[in-house]
Amino acid sequence: MQVKLNESLWVINCLNFQNEKKIVLDFYNSVQKCRTDEIPEILSLHYSENIIWRGFHPFNEIQDLVHLYKDFWQPLKKSFTNLQRRMDIFFAGSNSLSSNRDVWVVSMGHLMGLFDTPWIGIKHTNKIAMLRYCEFNKIVKGKITEVAMFFDIPHLMIQAGLKPFPLETGISLVQPGPISHNGLLFEEQNLIDTKNTSELIEQMINDVKIWNNFDKISLIKELRKNWKEDMIWWGPSGIGSSFTIERYVEQHALPFRNNFINRKFNGHICRLSEGMFGGFFGWPNLTLTPNQKFMGLKTTKKSSDMRVIDIYRREGNKLAENWVFIDFLHFWKMQGIEILKC
Repeated sequence: MQVKLNESLWVINCLNFQNEKKIVLDFYNSVQKCRTDEIPEILSLHYSENIIWRGFHPFNEIQDLVHLYKDFWQPLKKSFTNLQRRMDIFFAGSNSLSSNRDVWVVSMGHLMGLFDTPWIGIKHTNKIAMLRYCEFNKIVKGKITEVAMFFDIPHLMIQAGLKPFPLETGISLVQPGPISHNGLLFEEQNLIDTKNTSELIEQMINDVKIWNNFDKISLIKELRKNWKEDMIWWGPSGIGSSFTIERYVEQHALPFRNNFINRKFNGHICRLSEGMFGGFFGWPNLTLTPNQKFMGLKTTKKSSDMRVIDIYRREGNKLAENWVFIDFLHFWKMQGIEILKC
C-alpha cells in the first residue's frame, strides 16, 4: 500500500511517545498495588485537577477527582478483590484530529478480580470476573488530563448469570488479545508501519461513512477493500463476535445497517495509530433511529446515541482484527430501558 499521508501527519508520527507511556504505566502500577484509601493521593499525583473522565453508563462524565474516587474507583476496588489489569494492547500516538497534536496513550484488555461484593447493582459471584475494558488517556505536561474508559458491563452481567439481552447475532466471549501476540507496544515503533496503519484506518472510515450497501454481496465487496478475508470482529456483548468477512456480514454488519435509519456520524474525539495498531473513540460516535427490534428488545422511534471505541490490528495491507466497545446501557436508557434494572 502506498503511503500518501500529508506532511503534517508525517511530523505528528515522528514524535516519541515513551514519556507519555511511562506516565500511564506508572499510574497503572500505583493503582494496582495500593490500598483503596490511597487512591485519592495517586489520582492527585497523576491526574489533572480539571480531569475530564468519560465512562460508560452509569458513570458517564466525571469532572473532578473527588467524584472520580467516590463514584468509580472506590466501589470498583471494593467489589473486585485483588483487582489486576491484564493488558493485551498498549500503544500511544498523536491525535490526528487535533490541531494541537495532543498525545494519547491507549490500553485494552481485562480488569480481573474476585467479584466479592455487588457492583452497580450486579450481584457478586465470589469467583473470578473479567471486565473487558479499553482506555484512552490524554497527556499534557506530565499529567493525565482526559480519559475515556469504556467497559463491556453486559459481559460482566453474563458472567454473573444474567441475560441482559434476549438475542445476539454473534457470540459473547472472554476475548483474547491479538493472534500475533504483539499488541503491547512498550518500545518505540516503526514510523512507516504507523503511517500505513493510519492511512488504512482512514480509508476504512471513509468507506463506512458512505453507508449505502444494504445487501450481502455489495457489503462483502465493500469490506474486502480494507479487511482480510479471515478478519475477526470482537464485538460487544449484545451483538457478540464474528469470524471471517462473510459471517461478520451475516451476524452483524448487514443486520445492523438494516436495523437503523437516520444515521448521523458525529465524528471522533481522538484517532491515533502506532505501529500495526490504531483506534478511535467518540462521545457519541453515532446518533441513529431503530426501525425494528434490536438485540431482541422492542425499540422506539427515538433517535439515540452510541458511544463507541474501535481498536484495530493491521496485517499487511489489510485490517485483521477489530475490538469494539459500545455503551449499550446508555443507548437503551435513551430508548427507555434500564438494562441494569432488568
